[in-house]
Amino acid sequence: MSALERLAATVESRRGADPESSWTAKLLSRGPEKCAEKFGEEAVEAIIEAVRGDRARLTSEAADVLYHLLVMLAARGVTLAEVLAELERREGVSGIKEKASRPG
Repeated sequence: MSALERLAATVESRRGADPESSWTAKLLSRGPEKCAEKFGEEAVEAIIEAVRGDRARLTSEAADVLYHLLVMLAARGVTLAEVLAELERREGVSGIKEKASRPG
C-alpha cells in the first residue's frame, strides 16, 4: 500500500471522529463546500511556491494539496480507488485526444 493509499484510508477513518481531536474530522464536519474551499486555498499556496521556485516549500505545499484533495473527495464520497481507476482508463491516451472526448 502506498503512502497516498494509507493517507486516504486515514482520512476515511476520521469520518465521524470528534472534530475537536482531528483536523480531518473537523473539515469533514464542515461539509463538502468548506473542504473544497480549503483545497483551493492549498492549491493557490502550491502555485505561489511553484512560481517562487522554492523546491522545499513547493514539496510541502504539494503534500498539503494531496491531503486536502483526499479530504474533499471523501466529503463527496469519491474514493482514491475511483480516481486511480480513472487515471488508469486514461493511461496511454493522448491528453489532447482525451480532453477532446469529454462532453461539453
